[in-house]
Amino acid sequence: MKISSVFVCLILSLTLWVVNSAIALNSSGDVLKQSTDLTEERTGAEGSTEASSVKCKLQATNRLPAFSMDGDYVIGGVFSIHYYKHTVNHNYTTKPEPQRCKGSIDYSELRYSRAMVFAIEEINNSTELLPGITLGYQIHDSCASVPIAVHAAFQLLNSLDPVFYTGHKCSQFGKVMAIVGESGSTLSISMSRIFGSFNIPQVSHFATCACLSDKQQYPSFFRTIPSDQFQADALAKLVKHFGWTWIGAVRSDSDYGNNGMASFLKAAQKEGICVEYSESFYRTHPRSRIQRVAGIIRRSTATVVVAFVAVTELSILLEELSLEPSPPRQWIGSESWVTNHDMLRFSFCAGAVGFGIQKSVIPGLREFLLDLSPSNVAASPVLTEFWEDAFNSMEKRVCDGTEDIQTVQNPYTDTSQLRITNMVYKAVYAIAHAIHNAVCQDTNATAQCDKFTRIESNKVLTQLKKVYFSQNGYDVSFDANGDPVARYELVNWQKSESGSIEMVTVGRYDASLPEGQEFSINRNLTWVDGGTQVPVSVCSDSCPPGTRKVLQKGKPICCYDCIPCPEGEISNATDSTDCFPCPKEFWPTTKRDTCFPKPVEFLSFDEVLGIILAAFSVGGAFLAIITAAVFFCHRTSPIVRANNSELSFLLLFSLTLCFLCSLTFIGAPSDWSCRLRHTAFGITFVLCISCVLGKTIVVLMAFRATLPGSNVMKWFGPPQQRMTVMSFTFIQILICTIWLLLRPPFPKKNLTIYKERIILECALGSAIGFWVVLGYIGLLAVFCFVLAVLARKLPDNFNEAKMITFSMLIFCAVWITFIPAYVSSPGKFTVAVEIFAILASSFGLILCIFAPKCFIILLKPEKNTKKHLMSKNQF
Repeated sequence: MKISSVFVCLILSLTLWVVNSAIALNSSGDVLKQSTDLTEERTGAEGSTEASSVKCKLQATNRLPAFSMDGDYVIGGVFSIHYYKHTVNHNYTTKPEPQRCKGSIDYSELRYSRAMVFAIEEINNSTELLPGITLGYQIHDSCASVPIAVHAAFQLLNSLDPVFYTGHKCSQFGKVMAIVGESGSTLSISMSRIFGSFNIPQVSHFATCACLSDKQQYPSFFRTIPSDQFQADALAKLVKHFGWTWIGAVRSDSDYGNNGMASFLKAAQKEGICVEYSESFYRTHPRSRIQRVAGIIRRSTATVVVAFVAVTELSILLEELSLEPSPPRQWIGSESWVTNHDMLRFSFCAGAVGFGIQKSVIPGLREFLLDLSPSNVAASPVLTEFWEDAFNSMEKRVCDGTEDIQTVQNPYTDTSQLRITNMVYKAVYAIAHAIHNAVCQDTNATAQCDKFTRIESNKVLTQLKKVYFSQNGYDVSFDANGDPVARYELVNWQKSESGSIEMVTVGRYDASLPEGQEFSINRNLTWVDGGTQVPVSVCSDSCPPGTRKVLQKGKPICCYDCIPCPEGEISNATDSTDCFPCPKEFWPTTKRDTCFPKPVEFLSFDEVLGIILAAFSVGGAFLAIITAAVFFCHRTSPIVRANNSELSFLLLFSLTLCFLCSLTFIGAPSDWSCRLRHTAFGITFVLCISCVLGKTIVVLMAFRATLPGSNVMKWFGPPQQRMTVMSFTFIQILICTIWLLLRPPFPKKNLTIYKERIILECALGSAIGFWVVLGYIGLLAVFCFVLAVLARKLPDNFNEAKMITFSMLIFCAVWITFIPAYVSSPGKFTVAVEIFAILASSFGLILCIFAPKCFIILLKPEKNTKKHLMSKNQF
């Protein structure tokens, strides 16, 4: 839309100028003269030929080309040799003066235009390319101005002849075959809209806007420099490669800058790169605009600045930045400025990195550029101005023609790194090859060319699409969009030992290579302020493993906080957006960056609690065995015989088993240990309680038998006692057997009690089976306790019902408190509570029942007599 508006405005201006000129001519009588001349020309001696056509005269004044030469076929060229155009004030009363350039000469653009002349002369001297045909040229200076570039485009269409004839074949001989130029994208767009309407091919050497690849809008546009789309992708990969996620961006407010930056920002977004600011400016903007952009760069937190800026704009910005010290900035440049030698004067940009067009060597070009005789210089206003600028700036004196161009050091004479110049060279050769293919016939390895063959520009356009050749070791061809294969050099501004800044090639980018292999670095880079460490430019520091990123509200995705992973979750990568839970049997480390197997916890023989309980268990068993040994040694004594020695030995045996069965609860649970510990515990305790119950019944029956006429003892003699114990025990064995057959206990990893460790325990299998076993023991204990309470006040010293009562009281108290303690105790402490209950009740039984008897046997033998036992005195 911008270009169209400019074009419309230009046409309107020209129209108004023509109208006003006609009015002025009419007022001075020139119209009559013009009419007379026209009538004379129509009816002159050549009237028979010219009567059928009209001779037209251009009203505007032609701008002479900067360089020109006649030839059989003419190639046009447009370059921005000057920076600015002279502003013309239109008063619409007088004929406007011709547009002209002003400002200093762009030495690089002058070199480009002269390289075009060199290439054409080289082709004219070739015996293989266009033999016998001379190429001419018309090279115009656009002054980097759209109106002048458009004017040059129309002039190239109509030739330099101020008078031309209209008819059936009007203006065909005046058109150029093709155009080389322009350097800027905006100027190229303006020109291409004109040339495209006439199918005249335009080959640019430096217009990189990706928009120019649109063949619907620019059907005749070609270029030897890659599109900015490739450069934008390469720059985004470069920024991502060095870990920069927070950058600033500046661009020229032109088609080149705006389109190039738009492509870069789109590619950067795909790479996860955020932009703190994106500012545009142009060289014609007021200084306040430039100062505002410079202020933003100084105040920004991003240390990396990506500049999609033309050389002229960036020079203005860097001049402004140099006026006031600012924090160091790492500059990332596009090919428009990062390989421009003029920019090296800004020393604070040392370390700049960017992609440039590949360097090349053009044999003979330097000699041609320096072959400027005083007569050649004097014949060209552009060269004269260049000569005066070059030597006046060096020697501060008036030039007299004795100066030596060999001593000049400026971009015009510098051919050490021919980049864009080679693009001009290739553009000229591409057009020459297209003309060659259109007018020449290759026979017997020689080309036959007819210089009198008149060809249309659209034929050159067709042949240009098919061009493929090699020149100076570089292949030249165009794809369907008129673009070449994208190849770049990675350029780094490095300080030399002398302190000057040099451009050093440190890598390559080749878009034709497979994805992931396009980008390579083969040398060390230096960075801002000459550092060797890659500068850091991030909005937020990377989140280490063990944390996750949480975006800061209202800020780009590169600005975030690092939040530790929740309990039980980890992140094992830097800048992780999510944490993920560990597997069930794993738990995070303290840093929450890896999962490790949870420690398995169970009551083992290696820990203090396990050792203590095992010691009490073994000690209780030894105590029972020692008590049995004492009873056995004194088995004939009255106190042993009076207390039912058979049941006493059986009780001591069962107590030994009770003590020892607690050992099965210690150690890692297994299938056999889980089944054994609960069944052994249930059976041994029933055996123990059955023996105590038998002893209690014997006491009751013994006193009952002393009553007159009682014959009870015959029903509760030793055989019946054995049957009672066996019957009660058998019932428990039957319960345990059913439990084991249906749903036996099994080892289980308990993951719910503790999140950070595994409790290895024995699952009950059937909770009903467990509580039936425990309930049966409790039932027998209660029954025994009731009988013991009934017999506690019976006379005589041999009565042990009191001791049984105490033992059952302890037994019942232990197991009543066991139930809530067992249910509420976590992990291995559940097992410890169970062992404690077994040991406490077992010790209660052995101490209450057997300790008094052992005391009498061992320490009070005088009381171990039948007389003492039969007395009514108490112990």
